[in-house]
Amino acid sequence: MRIGILPNLYPASGGIYQYSHNILRALNAWSENESNDQFVLLSNGTHDLSFISLKQDRWEIKRVVTSPLRQRVSDGVRRLLGEGPHRDALRWLRRQLVTSRFSPKPMRKLPDPEVIRHRSDLRNCFLRSKLDLLLYPYPTPISFETGVPYVMAVHDLQHRLQPEFPEVSADGEWEYREYLFRNGCRYATLIIADSNVGKEDVLNFYGVYGVTEDRVKVLPYLPATYLAVDVSEAERRRVRTIYHLPDRYLIYPAQFWPHKNHARVIQALALLKTEYHIDVSIVFCGSHSGEIRESTYNKVMSLRSELGIDSEIHYVGYVSNEDMSAVYSGAVALVMPTFFGPTNIPVLEAWAFGCPVLTSDIRGIRDQVGDAAVLVDPRSVESIAGGIYRLWTDESLRRSLADTGRCRLSKYTADDFRNRLIEILEEAKDRVRSKAD
Repeated sequence: MRIGILPNLYPASGGIYQYSHNILRALNAWSENESNDQFVLLSNGTHDLSFISLKQDRWEIKRVVTSPLRQRVSDGVRRLLGEGPHRDALRWLRRQLVTSRFSPKPMRKLPDPEVIRHRSDLRNCFLRSKLDLLLYPYPTPISFETGVPYVMAVHDLQHRLQPEFPEVSADGEWEYREYLFRNGCRYATLIIADSNVGKEDVLNFYGVYGVTEDRVKVLPYLPATYLAVDVSEAERRRVRTIYHLPDRYLIYPAQFWPHKNHARVIQALALLKTEYHIDVSIVFCGSHSGEIRESTYNKVMSLRSELGIDSEIHYVGYVSNEDMSAVYSGAVALVMPTFFGPTNIPVLEAWAFGCPVLTSDIRGIRDQVGDAAVLVDPRSVESIAGGIYRLWTDESLRRSLADTGRCRLSKYTADDFRNRLIEILEEAKDRVRSKAD
């Protein structure tokens, strides 16, 4: 068969970018050793594929246009400018222009989940390429709008589970996500979930639309493949100097979405300073582009000043793949009291570096970490502060968690990931063939 893959290869996309990396590496290894299929990487022409050497006689790279011109221009400018004061100035100018010319803010046209907007242009492109099956490592309406058989990953359904967070509900986002996930699940040949909890969510919300248990497959995450686990002390010193990192610090690599819970982390560190008389530094990595993330970032930075802990909070923006390994390996612990799951890749990355983990005591995440993390109530500043205090002051606890995390990580390898993915695609191929007969 000819199998098309549409990955997300923009580093700023976070977990979806890392997951796409792992998918491509697994498929490339399969194409080199066992598969007789032809793979077609669908690219917009700007993807950096230097991280992988695709087997030439098994792979084609085809450029396709998947997004509107306005979005492509916006994405290109964002990648070109990066983060920094110049971006903040441009955001301010954009807000002034929008407010003066278009106030009140125009409403986004809400999609009807029962009315599919067909993409005949892309469908024809896929058919001309003679694609029999598409693999989407992230959810996209292109999957069902083109009508070509597909396998699609569903990473979370938080618009259904926690619609109180604006990033999954505000300004038509809930309606867009429902259009995407309802139809993406309904018409998929197979659906990939990251965990049994993720599979349960898909069936609970979309079983009524014909999604059956046998069509939802579980493929757990791996750590990012581009992170180098063996980091020298010289490399750690270099990165500490570049990013002005303190000698001891916690790390939280996350974009500034409200559900990431940065504000309570700030409050917890302030509590430790006033009640326990200890100064705990933390390094925040991640983007704050876009209206919601920018607003969250500004609130978090204002909060640190109000609480008098400016010197303890280090925001370093986007960190390159090369430097991220040293940032992880130099950290005292990962602190990630997020509200979203069901599972999270930074936890796996921390384990790979022997970095102890603090994360949320909530459904899904509990199953992911088992006894290899300090679990806290993400809604409680006191609980987060107490967990941080334990990790910051108890070296034996940190060693124990690091050992337990490595052990847990070792039970699911890149080979396991590849074999499960192959099983999923082989079943999808059988289903496509049987439907065609």
